[in-house]
Amino acid sequence: MIKLRTTNLTKRFMGLVAVNNVSFSMEEGEILGIIGPNGAGKTTFINLISGIIMPSEGRIEYKGQDITWMPAHERARIGIARTYQLIHPLENLTLIENVMVGSIFARGHSLKEGRRRAENLCHELGLTDLERDTSRLTILEVKKMEIARALANEPEVLFLDEVMAGLNSDETKELIAMVQKIAREKNLAVGVVEHVMGVIRELTHRVIVLEAGELIAEGKYEEVSRNPRVIEAYLGGGAA
Repeated sequence: MIKLRTTNLTKRFMGLVAVNNVSFSMEEGEILGIIGPNGAGKTTFINLISGIIMPSEGRIEYKGQDITWMPAHERARIGIARTYQLIHPLENLTLIENVMVGSIFARGHSLKEGRRRAENLCHELGLTDLERDTSRLTILEVKKMEIARALANEPEVLFLDEVMAGLNSDETKELIAMVQKIAREKNLAVGVVEHVMGVIRELTHRVIVLEAGELIAEGKYEEVSRNPRVIEAYLGGGAA
């Protein structure tokens, strides 16, 4: 089942076209890689889908519903969640309270219910000692907390913006396995923006490639990595 679809999605900032006529879809249970060079429009594309910014042209559909002009908070409530490339924990709150924010404000749960759901999510993701201040968390724990907060929205579509950045090899493997488990068990459509091609190769079912705001290729990683235009624009000689 298709969860999300864009048609001719375009965003202009004055004279700059950041996203140009992009049409794509995501299915439930699918992990989609979103790759491209710096400045390709990847984060802008996610910002458009999550409602942080509005498009100049085009259409966004979620489960068949036109949400092109729907505000960001309403998109969160109907099931679209995302993490951010630069993570800023709410420093005056504990680990568990940071996760509760997604449940309480996106879903309108009570404090008691929000805590219960947040505790369950933290347990699923391997987070412990939940009353810790966020300053005491490791980088991996902060990443997991950010994912847990997004999952507290109870999404059906989840975007992860460079969530593997800054992790060592073992931590990356752990997070890859965790994302795969989340997508499978919760039947989510997951979009992953990532620059490490080993992660994209191991984690994703399908890949789309953006360059200068345009979608230049899509398909399985093995196919996309051999595309001459993708190699020239982004992957270079070390594509595989």
